[in-house]
Amino acid sequence: MPATKEGCNAPNNKKRRSVKLPVLGDTASSHLTIAPSRTSLWRAAALICLNVLMIAHIVHWKIAGETISPIEPSEAMYTLQNGAINAGFIFFILAIAATLIFGRFVCGWGCHVLALQDLCAWMLKKVGLRPRPFRSRLLIYIPLVVALYMFVWPTVSRLISRPQGEPLFPAFSNHLITTDFWATFPPVWIAIPFLFICGFVTVYFLGSKGFCTYACPYGGFFALADKVAPGRIRVTDACNGCGHCTAVCTSNVTVHAEVRDHGMVVDPGCMKCMDCVSVCPNDALYFGFGRPSAVVMKTTNTNYPLSWSEEIFGVFVFFVSFMAVWNVYQIVPMLMALGIASITTFLALRLVRLTSEGDLAFYRWNLRSENNVSTAGWLFGAFALIWIGVVVHSGAVRYFDAAGSRSFEALALPDELALANGKPQTWLSKAELTTVAEGRYYLETAENIGLFTNVYSLQKRAWLEYLSGNAGEALDLLARAADRQEGQNRAISLYYRGAILNRLGRPEEALEALDAAIATRSDLTAAIEESGESFWRSGKRDEAFVTWQEAAGRDPRSPLANYLLAGAASFFGRTDDATAYLKLARQNTPPDALFYWMTAVRLQNLGMNALAEEQFSRAIQLDPRLRSRRVIEMVPAAPFQ
Repeated sequence: MPATKEGCNAPNNKKRRSVKLPVLGDTASSHLTIAPSRTSLWRAAALICLNVLMIAHIVHWKIAGETISPIEPSEAMYTLQNGAINAGFIFFILAIAATLIFGRFVCGWGCHVLALQDLCAWMLKKVGLRPRPFRSRLLIYIPLVVALYMFVWPTVSRLISRPQGEPLFPAFSNHLITTDFWATFPPVWIAIPFLFICGFVTVYFLGSKGFCTYACPYGGFFALADKVAPGRIRVTDACNGCGHCTAVCTSNVTVHAEVRDHGMVVDPGCMKCMDCVSVCPNDALYFGFGRPSAVVMKTTNTNYPLSWSEEIFGVFVFFVSFMAVWNVYQIVPMLMALGIASITTFLALRLVRLTSEGDLAFYRWNLRSENNVSTAGWLFGAFALIWIGVVVHSGAVRYFDAAGSRSFEALALPDELALANGKPQTWLSKAELTTVAEGRYYLETAENIGLFTNVYSLQKRAWLEYLSGNAGEALDLLARAADRQEGQNRAISLYYRGAILNRLGRPEEALEALDAAIATRSDLTAAIEESGESFWRSGKRDEAFVTWQEAAGRDPRSPLANYLLAGAASFFGRTDDATAYLKLARQNTPPDALFYWMTAVRLQNLGMNALAEEQFSRAIQLDPRLRSRRVIEMVPAAPFQ
């Protein structure tokens, strides 16, 4: 109905009318109402079964103690990097092979993250919100770039940096069965927000399959494979262009336009959900085999709402925000960072338009109308600023943490040499002491401004404090780290804490920390050797001897354990045993002057002076520059304040 003259001329009438437009079609066929999809329930059932099987997989591991390794494409990274053949690698290869034939069926019918996205889209529609696709010319290539980084770059890097004679690919080993199912996954308290952001929030802001389109690296390869797949959604002459197919497509494909222009769907984003085939009133669409889309020069017009300047700005925002949150606090995994970056990009672009355009809407809400920002617009802007502010803050934390980590990694002083006595700073040059001070500042700043504690940075900062002579602070940091860690990392923190306590002359406390380290990781030979030192310093010589025997039993080639046993056997007057242990130690000692020096200091600390002098002499033979250090090591280490 045409607008009245009064309605056209009323200057104060700002209320907008919403008119629901019908889908146009062939009136002769009277198919004006879109039929419900007959395949959506089948696909929902398949995705529910997938999630049930995932839960069963975890339950089996919990009950049996071992199970098939995770069937997750990211596991293929460990195959390429370490040669570990696992179930994830096999699944990824089979999925790509299937996509090369049938197209992206695996994405549409077998992805747990896609299931969450579909659930979110369904829930939004139930409350009257239909997710609208966010379309970009450039950002759509991000999944492929990330996929190349994850799965191709490791091999390229190995090709560039491998020593002469080293094979291009690592030796392959069987890792189909695992006892540590969750080793490569983030903890549950990170996995839940990861699934919420990548499965739900991305749909709300970017539309159905938003994560698949702009963040999923596996989709980057699947999209390439889809282009050469002969299996596609195709059309017959019965098509009347009604548009029902496009209306129900959850992959954001303009199906009616593509089949009109090309006789098939050529968009690699098509995940073969089959809804379009199911709702076609004329049964004109079908899945069939024929020429792939790669032979088609795509000319279908796609409406890209972003200008080229906005596209470039969006790529910049995506990259910066991704780097800001990826691995921040060493807890945010790559896929979660990709999801956060895609949302940040959308919010930044929409925030710019909120300040520059006369009219702007989001879902059913008008954010800006006739150059006036509405209440909804202010709320949207506040949310966007808070989100972007958190991302910027994460970037600051990551910057300081990364700078501190670089300082930590720049130090070449061997850990065992620094732990040999209470004066590690005497081994450092002036430049290295400056690096230590800078590292302490950066890591402390990262912790002070951070929202969470990076337990891995606590370890690094503790080491820098120890090298500075602040053993007390190092002990406190290691204790905090151990309280927040599990498995190997906890064992390492406890081991270093025990070693430092031994050097401070506090063997009873050291033994407590070392026992906890060994209980966490029974194969940590260095902790067992340190435990023997704790017993020896406490006057419990027999317990020390037995402990060192245990260390040598776990690692018969350990030169330090055999030197300690030789010294203890000499103390007990067991000359033959001392000779045998010394022979084993000499056979396995590497020709490294600093290793000899570390061993000499450890032996000297326990009063095994004859053996210590032998090691000092050998170290000086290998590196005469160490002769000047002999005077320093002969002076007893002063206790830390």
